[in-house]
Amino acid sequence: MHKLLVLALCLMSSLAAEAQSKVYFIEEISPEALVKIYKAVGREAKGRVAVKISTGEGGNKHYLKPTLIRNLVEEVNGTIVECCTAYGGTRQDPKKHWETIHEHGFDSIFAVDLMDEFGQMRIPVKDRRHIKYDIVGDHLAGYDFMINLAHFKGHTMGGFGGVLKNASIGVASTAGKAYIHSHGITDDPAACWQHTQPQDAFLESMAAAAQAVHEYFGHGKNILYINVMNNMSVDCDCDGNAAAPQLKDMGILASTDPVALDQACLDKVFNYQGKAGDDNKPLIERISSRHGTHTVDHAEKIGLGSKKYKLITVK
Repeated sequence: MHKLLVLALCLMSSLAAEAQSKVYFIEEISPEALVKIYKAVGREAKGRVAVKISTGEGGNKHYLKPTLIRNLVEEVNGTIVECCTAYGGTRQDPKKHWETIHEHGFDSIFAVDLMDEFGQMRIPVKDRRHIKYDIVGDHLAGYDFMINLAHFKGHTMGGFGGVLKNASIGVASTAGKAYIHSHGITDDPAACWQHTQPQDAFLESMAAAAQAVHEYFGHGKNILYINVMNNMSVDCDCDGNAAAPQLKDMGILASTDPVALDQACLDKVFNYQGKAGDDNKPLIERISSRHGTHTVDHAEKIGLGSKKYKLITVK
């Protein structure tokens, strides 16, 4: 009887270990390191590859630079993809957005696709408690695989931005962004800002939209996630006058599980022993004051991924 109990406990322990998602980590932040961690994940980008980034608002200096991501984009023969924003700025309409893309140097190095420049489409969501569908740029249909290449940092409304935000708000068209921000009330960018509360409804809508994009790419089999933890301001790349980063660069993390990946990055920020000139407290305050961790909690709850992970260091 005792032996059976021991065997059962060992089996349970083994199953628990297997349930952990793999998150890969490399401390170096360089073009070469990005390619190295992509290869470490072991999921090859095939076919027509979309590399989803934020091209950064005009005036912002913290977005992922073309020189940093160049080797990875070339490795997968990818196309940089973006969508227009839902607020007044340098990326709200295609004309201004293309000007910003050019100013930030993306179109001089890569093929770039503004996915909602000519239209949008709806894709299904599994969690319909707030949004009933996700509205994305219709050029999304032209890709077989996506690399979600996010800059991990703070965010004025969401608390933080990582791969979950990059998949949800990032892939959504202007109308789609309004629909998520208003947690399903309106897709009108002029009206959505009157309906941003309650906060958790917005965060849950982001999780639902991120799951919609994940499912769209072969039920998650044709998508790979990377977070770059550099220039971690409390403000997003969508802020043209973002606060200076007070937390030093930490590295690059990657996974096939977006929930595990964002959770691992949050853990690095919250568990870091900060000091003068390298302070994690401002970013923690930004995340906590917006209840930002709820996005990850809800994403796990609806089955997008697991917060349990095994961190694997890439040398």
